[in-house]
Amino acid sequence: MAESVQAEASPALPALSSRTDTRKPGEGLKRLLKSKTGAVGLIMLLLIVSISLAAPYIAPHDPAKAAIALKLLPPAWEEGGSREYMLGTDGLGRDIWSRIIYGSRVSLIVGFCSVAISGLIGIALGLLSGYYGSWVDAIIMRVTDAFVSIPNILFMMLFMLVLGEGLGTLIFVIGITGWVNYTRLVRGEVLSVRERDYVRAARVSGAKALRIMVVHVLPNMMSSFIVIATLSVGRVIISEAALSFLGLGIQPPAVSWGGMLSDGRQYLATSWWVATFPGLAITLTVLAIIFVGDWLRDWLDPKLK
Repeated sequence: MAESVQAEASPALPALSSRTDTRKPGEGLKRLLKSKTGAVGLIMLLLIVSISLAAPYIAPHDPAKAAIALKLLPPAWEEGGSREYMLGTDGLGRDIWSRIIYGSRVSLIVGFCSVAISGLIGIALGLLSGYYGSWVDAIIMRVTDAFVSIPNILFMMLFMLVLGEGLGTLIFVIGITGWVNYTRLVRGEVLSVRERDYVRAARVSGAKALRIMVVHVLPNMMSSFIVIATLSVGRVIISEAALSFLGLGIQPPAVSWGGMLSDGRQYLATSWWVATFPGLAITLTVLAIIFVGDWLRDWLDPKLK
């Protein structure tokens, strides 16, 4: 009897494909061109990435070189400003524009690498929790609830105090504390997918659990994951800036936007440009990522079509 069921299920497997995406390759570009915010966000993001990659070639000054005689120069368009220092200088005479250019590298590296770590952890735990259920699901969800009950910033501050400062440590800390949202998302998607016909057919045909999760379940939740991951990059950039602002993130002589904000807070009343321009850089970068994430959501979510 089992052999007959298996024989009947096997020919049906090609028809019960787990690939439900029917979008055409050029459809995303057409939607992007129609979406003003999506196009603007992508252009802004590509520009920021290009600037960060070309930092050694386009930065007019050494971002760590201090010149006390030139400290707190205003932007070039204000009285007393200099064209050589377009956005002015900080309290140590360092060029703000050059520091913003080099700071973009830190923000983007931390943003994308931390999200990659969080995503891998979240996908693995979400797949296990949603597919196996029972005590596996109970344990993972209780741990998830415990992480949700405490603000991420407190976890990150604690880990940074224990492990010490540094770019690698910062990426690791933000990565291992940001997996909760991905786990919940993937678990919910797996719960809705695991009882579909093509998954049942794969089980009947003798496919192992790992193959079913990777080949049949995972592709069907990747669109939602990509959208959440894209939007999370902006959140991670803000988290990095917050930690650096508090003195627990990137340490001098390395440059970060959060560190620039921290340096400029004492000059807010007299030299507004020291903190304003790094803050604008963070805002524009996060907005660009949000615009791209909204476009991805509109393109990848079939319910919005």
